[in-house]
Amino acid sequence: MTLLLERAFQEAAQLPATQQDEIAAWILAELEALEAEDRWDQLFASSQDLLAELASEALAEHRAGRTQVLDPARL
Repeated sequence: MTLLLERAFQEAAQLPATQQDEIAAWILAELEALEAEDRWDQLFASSQDLLAELASEALAEHRAGRTQVLDPARL
């Protein structure tokens, strides 16, 4: 544990229990968000070849005239 994190926990320990619980819930939510972000980064990194293949297919369909102009008013 870093000195800064240790200091933060020491300061938080001086707060009433309800505030400590609020801080704990916030920290846990932040950690979960970081883990989820890391998972998305890994998924995107491992899917680059597939995304490139899908993009090539989409461009080929467009060049072959099998696409339509998107009209937002018709969505």
